[in-house]
Amino acid sequence: MRNFFLGIFQRLETNIFKFNGNGNGKHAIPELPQHGLRLESAPGKEGLHPELPANTPLDVAICRAQQYLFRQQNKSDGHWVGILEADTTITSDYIMLMHFLGKVDQNKQRMAASLLRDYQLPDGGWNIYYGGSSEISASVKAYFALKLAGYSANEPFMQKAKKCILGMGGVMKSNCFTKIYLAMFGQVDWQAVPAVPAEMILFPPGFYFSIYEMSYWSRCIVVPLSIAIAKKPHISVGDDLLKELYVVPREKVVYRIKRDQSGLSWHNFFIDADSIFRRYEQHPVKFIRRIALRKAEKWMLDHLDKSGGLGAIWPAIINSIFAMKCLGYPDDHPALVSQLKEVEDLIVYEKDKLYLQPCVSPVWDTAWTIIALHESGVLGIDPAVQKAGRWLISKEVRSFGDWALKCKVNEPSGWYFQYANEFYPDTDDSAAVLMALQRVLLPETARKEEAFLRGLQWILAMQCDDGGWGAFDRNNNKSILNHIPFADFNALLDPSTSDVTGRCLDFLGRIGFGKTTRHIQRAIEFLQKEQEKDGTWFGRWGANYIYGTWSVFSGLAAVGEDMNKPYIRKAVEWLKGVQNSDGGWGETIKSYDDPFLKAIGKSTPSQTAWALLALMTAGEIKSDTVERGIKFLLTRQKEDGSWDEIEFTATGFPKVFYLRYHMYCNYFPLMALGRYRNSLQNI
Repeated sequence: MRNFFLGIFQRLETNIFKFNGNGNGKHAIPELPQHGLRLESAPGKEGLHPELPANTPLDVAICRAQQYLFRQQNKSDGHWVGILEADTTITSDYIMLMHFLGKVDQNKQRMAASLLRDYQLPDGGWNIYYGGSSEISASVKAYFALKLAGYSANEPFMQKAKKCILGMGGVMKSNCFTKIYLAMFGQVDWQAVPAVPAEMILFPPGFYFSIYEMSYWSRCIVVPLSIAIAKKPHISVGDDLLKELYVVPREKVVYRIKRDQSGLSWHNFFIDADSIFRRYEQHPVKFIRRIALRKAEKWMLDHLDKSGGLGAIWPAIINSIFAMKCLGYPDDHPALVSQLKEVEDLIVYEKDKLYLQPCVSPVWDTAWTIIALHESGVLGIDPAVQKAGRWLISKEVRSFGDWALKCKVNEPSGWYFQYANEFYPDTDDSAAVLMALQRVLLPETARKEEAFLRGLQWILAMQCDDGGWGAFDRNNNKSILNHIPFADFNALLDPSTSDVTGRCLDFLGRIGFGKTTRHIQRAIEFLQKEQEKDGTWFGRWGANYIYGTWSVFSGLAAVGEDMNKPYIRKAVEWLKGVQNSDGGWGETIKSYDDPFLKAIGKSTPSQTAWALLALMTAGEIKSDTVERGIKFLLTRQKEDGSWDEIEFTATGFPKVFYLRYHMYCNYFPLMALGRYRNSLQNI
C-alpha cells in the first residue's frame, strides 16, 4: 500500500497538467507534505469475510451488516447496485410513452397503473416523496396516465383525484415539462408551453446563453425536447381527456406569463424574450430552423455513444425517443431501439406492479460499499473487495466529454454514476471511487496507479473559480439563467456546492493534501462562506442539512482543519441539539422548502449514520449523544444484518425531484458502526 502511494506522489512531483484555475496557463500539482503520505492506520478488527460473530453486540452487528452486503454483491463482476427509487411521475411517463409510440403492452400498463393506484394519497393526489403532501404535476401526470390506461373519470378514486388537482389550481399549475408532454397529446394548447427554441443549439460554447452554460442534465433534457417542440406532434387520444382538470375553461385560459411589477428585472427580460420566441415559433426562419434541427439531432446521436441512454437519465432518454419519432425514425432504427432498451432496463417489477428508476447507481453504490466494508474491518486484499476495485477501475472515463470545454487536462478521467455515461463523469462519484480504490490492494499496481493519478488530476482541474466543486462542470453558475421560463424545475445550473466540495476535500486530505496548499485554502474559504447562521451546511444531493454538514465535516477533518474552531463547534452543537428522543436523527424532505424544518423528521438509519460520522469526525466519540446514536442503529438492525428505511433521503432537484437509494440504509450505518469501533480502539 505504501509503495503504491509513494509511486503516486513521485509521479505527481514531476507531472504538469493544464487546468483553467485563474487563467489558461500551466500549473504544477501543489507541493505535498514533506513527510509524505498521511496513511490512516488499518481498522482495529480486520479480516477477510467475517464468518463468526465477535464478542460484543457492536461486533455482531458489524459482522451481520458485512455479510448482508457481501450477499448483495454481483458475483460475476464484483459490483454492487441497489434500487434507485423516485416518485410516480416516471411511471406515469412510461404509460404516456407507450401511447406515444402506439405500442401499448397491456400487461405492463396494468402493472404500472396498479402502482399508481396504490400510491394515491387519501386526499386523492400523488406526492413526490414518501410522507409528502400532494403535488400538482405528479398528480396531473398520474391522473392522465390512468385515463390513458382506461380508467373513467367517474371512478370514485378518479373523482377524488380530480377534486385534489382542482384544489391545487388545476392542470395549468403543473410544471413546464408536464405541459409539454400534455401538449403532445393535445391536452393543453402549445401556447401554454414556454419557448424552447431549437436554434439555441447554434450558440457557440462560451456564449452566455449556450447550452453548455446549462447543467449536464438540462442539456440532455432540453436538446431533444427542442426537436419535439419544433415538430409539435399531436398524438390522438381524445383532446378532452383532461377537460375536467381546468379551473378556467380551456378556451378561456390566458397563456401570457405574468411580469413582476419592478419593471426592469431579469425575470421580466426573459418573459419578454419568451413572448418573442413563441411568436417566432409560429413562423420560424425555415433555413435556420433546418440547420438547428440537424445540429440538435447530430448532438443527440453523438451523445448516445458509450452511454446508457442519452445522459443515462430518464427524462433525456424519453425525450430522445420523442425527438427521434418526430424526426421520422423507423421503429427498427438502431438509435431508437437502443433507447427503448434503456427504458426497459429501468423497470423494477414488484409482484403485480412495476415502477421505473430515473437511472441506476452502480458506481456510487460500489464505491461506498467498499468504503463501509473497509471502515468496518474488511481487508483490502479480500477477494470480493479486489473484484469490486477492478470493476471500478474499468469504469474510468477515457474520452473527453462536455466538461472538457471548461476543464483542460492532458488526459481525460473521472467516474460516472451509472453503468455507462462516458460524456459525463462527476466529481462526487470520482472522489468516492478514488477513496474506495485507496482502500483496495491489487497486484496490478501500475494499472491502479495510472487511473488514480489521472483521477486526481481531473478532480483538481475541476475546481471552480469560487474554490468549490460542482458535480459535472466547472463554473456552471450563471444564476441569471434560472429566470428562463422553461427552467421551473429548479436545477438549470450545476454550481459549486458544499457537499460535493466536502467530498473532494475528503479525498484530497486522505492522500496528503493539507491546508498549506492553495486548492485546499480556497475550498475552505468557500465552505466558510456557504455555512448557514446556525452552523449547518446545505445538502444539494442528500437530505439535507444533516447530509451537507456530514460531508463538509469529513472534508475539513481530512485536510487537517482544527475541528475545535468556533465555526465547526457551532455545527457540532447543532447536530447534538437536533438528536431525536429515540437516539437517531431524521430530516424531512420538507426542509428544502422550509429551512425551519431542518433536522426535523422521523429517525432514519442513513441520516443517523451521517450525523454520527460527522460527530465522530469532530471528536465526539465518547459523548452521550454518539452512544445513543450507536444504540439506535444497533437496536434497529434486522436479523439479516440490514436496516429498513422507506423515507427518501436523497435529492435529484431540490423542491422538485427526490430519491430513495435502497442501499443507503445499509452501507452508511455499517460505515458509522465501523468508524465507532475503530475510534474506541484508538482512544
